[in-house]
This record gives sequence, structure tokens and C-alpha cells, in this order.
Amino acid sequence: MSQQDRIESLRAKHAHLEHEIDDEIRRPAPNPETVTDLKRQKLRIKDEIFGLEHSH
Repeated sequence: MSQQDRIESLRAKHAHLEHEIDDEIRRPAPNPETVTDLKRQKLRIKDEIFGLEHSH
């Protein structure tokens, strides 16, 4: 897998997590722990993408 493929894969996971966060927030009784966990995962992916893009 090339570095660009890895970045694209991470971007897809990032978008999926964003969708999961939106779904959880829209529930009648959103679980704040779930939302926090999803946001942490999303941030880790964002940091990894940034690192890959700037590691030339």
C-alpha cells in the first residue's frame, strides 16, 4: 500500500467516524462516552494523516 493509499484509507475512516458521531448525537439519548471515544478516534486518525502528509 502506498503512502497515498494509506492517507485515502484514513480519510475514509475519518469520514465514517464523523457519520457515527452525527448518528450518536441525533439519538434520543446520546451516550456522551461513546461520542467522546469516537471523537478521540477521529482525532488520532487526523493526526496520523497530518503526519503522513508532512513526513517528506
